Amino acid sequence: MPGASKLLDRQAQEQVVEAIREAERATSAEIRVHIENHCRGDVLDRATEVFSELKMDRTELRNGVLIYVAVKDRKTAIIGDSGINRYVRREFWDTCYRAMSSHFATGDFAGGLCAAIGLLPRELGECFPHQSDDVNELPDEISFG
Repeated sequence: MPGASKLLDRQAQEQVVEAIREAERATSAEIRVHIENHCRGDVLDRATEVFSELKMDRTELRNGVLIYVAVKDRKTAIIGDSGINRYVRREFWDTCYRAMSSHFATGDFAGGLCAAIGLLPRELGECFPHQSDDVNELPDEISFG
């Protein structure tokens, strides 16, 4: 298994960033992907920590979504901020996770990330529709730990 910085080549990174930008054209939610090598302990605890480190808990509508991947430990999580969690049920996150995991199982990491990202606007667009005056509050680029 390659390390975090080698998981996606440049073209795959651009594909994921474009998927984020496309999703954010359909919803005001702010989407980030974070990839690191290891996750010691509970994956949801670590994803929550990264969420805060990336300042995703500071968006105006509390509508951030983080897709977290710990490559070497094969741990992943998808979490939303408090504004999103008021509207979105756990089953939706499970659907995103399954879509991502099915691609990951075949080594298609960019495809897995894009599949999960592609599902977000369908659900989030209803409670957080894109507005003409939306401001992109968070970078779209993938962060690496």
